[in-house]
Amino acid sequence: MKLPFGRSLQASAMALFCLHSLAGAAQSRQDILLTNDWKFSKGEMPEAARPGFDDAKWPTVSVPHDWAISGPFDGNNDLQKVKIEQNNEQAATQKSGRTGGLPFIGTGWYRRKLVVPEFGPGKRVVLLFDGAMSDAHIYINGQEAGSWPYGYNSFSFDITRLLQPSDNLLAVRLRNQSEASRWYPGAGLYRNVHLIVTDDVQVPVWGSYVTTPEITPEFARVKLRTKVATPGNSFQNLRLETEIRDASGKVMATTSTTLLPTDGQEFEQNLVVPTPQLWSPETPVLYTATSSLFAGSQLKDEYRTRFGIRSFKFEAGKGFSLNGKTRKFKGVCNHHDLGPLGAAINTAALRRQLTLLKDMGCDAIRTSHNMPAPELVELCDEMGFMLMVESFDEWKTPKVKNGYSQYFDQWAEKDLVNMVHHYRNNPSVIMWSIGNEVPDQSTPGGGKIARRLQDIVHREDPTRPVTAGMDRIDAAINNNFASVLDIAGFNYKPAQYEKANDKLPQGFILGTETASTVSSRGEYQFPVVQAKQKQYPNNQSSSYDLEYCSWSQIPDEEFVKQDDLDFVIGEFVWTGFDYLGEPTPYDEKWPSHSSYFGILDLAGLPKDRFYLYRAKWNTAAPTLHLLPHWTWPGREGQTTPVYCYTNAPSAELFVNGKSQGRQTKAPSDQPQSRYRLMWNDVKYQPGSIKVVAYDAQGKAMGEETVRTAGKPHHIKLVADHATLAADGQDLAYVTARVEDANGTLCPEATQQLQIAVSGAGRFRAVANGDATSLEPFQQPRMHAFHGQLVAIVQASDKAGDIKLAVSGKGLKAGNLSLKTTAPAGK
Repeated sequence: MKLPFGRSLQASAMALFCLHSLAGAAQSRQDILLTNDWKFSKGEMPEAARPGFDDAKWPTVSVPHDWAISGPFDGNNDLQKVKIEQNNEQAATQKSGRTGGLPFIGTGWYRRKLVVPEFGPGKRVVLLFDGAMSDAHIYINGQEAGSWPYGYNSFSFDITRLLQPSDNLLAVRLRNQSEASRWYPGAGLYRNVHLIVTDDVQVPVWGSYVTTPEITPEFARVKLRTKVATPGNSFQNLRLETEIRDASGKVMATTSTTLLPTDGQEFEQNLVVPTPQLWSPETPVLYTATSSLFAGSQLKDEYRTRFGIRSFKFEAGKGFSLNGKTRKFKGVCNHHDLGPLGAAINTAALRRQLTLLKDMGCDAIRTSHNMPAPELVELCDEMGFMLMVESFDEWKTPKVKNGYSQYFDQWAEKDLVNMVHHYRNNPSVIMWSIGNEVPDQSTPGGGKIARRLQDIVHREDPTRPVTAGMDRIDAAINNNFASVLDIAGFNYKPAQYEKANDKLPQGFILGTETASTVSSRGEYQFPVVQAKQKQYPNNQSSSYDLEYCSWSQIPDEEFVKQDDLDFVIGEFVWTGFDYLGEPTPYDEKWPSHSSYFGILDLAGLPKDRFYLYRAKWNTAAPTLHLLPHWTWPGREGQTTPVYCYTNAPSAELFVNGKSQGRQTKAPSDQPQSRYRLMWNDVKYQPGSIKVVAYDAQGKAMGEETVRTAGKPHHIKLVADHATLAADGQDLAYVTARVEDANGTLCPEATQQLQIAVSGAGRFRAVANGDATSLEPFQQPRMHAFHGQLVAIVQASDKAGDIKLAVSGKGLKAGNLSLKTTAPAGK
């Protein structure tokens, strides 16, 4: 496939921009996180930008901070009425939990003293915001330094001219409008804020750009372009010395370049790395380029760029290949919130999510439907995930009353440029998405908008393709909207992949958003049948994984197309994790206020569907999972189907030792027969069910047993890891399980559990995965949901032991010890 300007769409290895000052850099560059000592208040206060404003009574908070996550939940918070077509007429439907039922609407102010180390003549100071929700206005000493309306994007302002030699006052005004989102967006300074202090001759924010135009087994050519900024942007005799090191710190290449008057304030350097180690999800190998900027013998700046070496192609008839090997994306879509933490970014929470997804066999993530946090992109570089970085949920035509459409004409190009400059260097980023289900697909001129946005992205990064998630397939094909894009991405259209491929020029199709199957962890409903928009009195969805939305499918229908059609290059499932807001199919029924789409629930606990995808995607490890649970008092003798999710080709089921027959995966008119083993006529009897899996030769390769639970007896605690960094940020996720005396999970246990943390840590939050629970995440107590909940413990900045105790009425308490250790280098 060729881009419009004739360049082969072969993407290069990219770099991760890292601002942190380097060892031995003689303070040439300082990146200071403005984490502590912020004062915060919600409400409109026009005088709050003034240095003399009295904020003594405002609470002190740390950033990242989400002002709304503490609640309380209320169905009237951001109550939205949405027009729908009904019998060819417009009708209004009221969506009470659409944006999560949290109080994020309104204005909020943040203030703090700003001390700039070693500030004086010859220095330059920049504020970099990784994201601020939303409509940010930044003030220094009462004067506005700049504004940025889009809450998901990163932006920076040079504040040098506004600073005083001594103490300064930084104030930030944020405003969230009602009816501006379709999910919970968060509120406040929910991502990190950086104070960057450099010489006035320096590399600006996102000033490096790395590509690898040629990769062979013997060498990789690395092209590094580095911008420089000088006072008045005047030419100076500068020299840039760059060295590339591998992951072990070994120097692989060096070069020195002198800036010429004709270089346009940008160095171009070409280096050669011998016998390159290639980045992939399986081998996420990273290199680092360190560039030292000199004026004569004086070091002016030192700038580090982390990158990976890899190539990829999208080709008609062949699909997608990475490093010369054809593969399909096994991806998920994720919103940015972190469940009980809200939108406030935390690296440990992101790492836990990625660890769970990696175990499932996932290798790709779509940042739905906005720019991601830099911490996520950095972790994807390190852990091996391919990224579709997305920009907008809305263009000129609105989906909600106060959405991005109000900013599109003035800000779309600026937002795209920032997005691309920020992440065009990351090896994990494989493609850009310019939109999700934008109504402009079917409006006059929509294709021209798509072309303009794609051209902007190509201009800033000619190495990666552009896609968009399209849901109006007929309009998108017939008006040439889909033909414009480098990659035709379709949402929920597996039955039309062949038609689309026949009509479109690209020669391949991507499932940009798939499945939207809904389920509640541990919830099973009878009779077991496929159902669309199914609702129950308890506002839950069945975990037999056969319920879905009006626009969507069960996972197996997408699996069939992914397996049978070579031109389909992968899928991004909606969603990896449940998220706050969009509680379909209960978006009109309070108290539902979080989604049911997730493969894992809001607490990060796997639903049954996790194992269906794991059996399909993770071929390196055995998967064997039985459902449902086997504790059904009152269902004795009634039909209770049993499913097995496994990557074995066949299995035999036993109920209390009696065989129910062997099932084998096979193509049929029911897609799920290819991917699930199902015994649909099993009659419930208390005791146990056991499945024995067999390989292709008929040899037993594993077994799984599920037993009927007795009375709740004790609480068992299981931590995702037992040792934390004593950095004040690290988290441990501890699952509390209500079990009987024999250690069997009590699947219907709902006792309220009390959480106590002491020692070198503190209680941070709790969640149980129940989309209808109105219990606050920040209080150390919550009812178990189907026998489980997850407590989040945060390390202090002191090394030592953490003690966690979880208790409940009538239960033997659970106790657990965790340890915090000083981070390396301290």
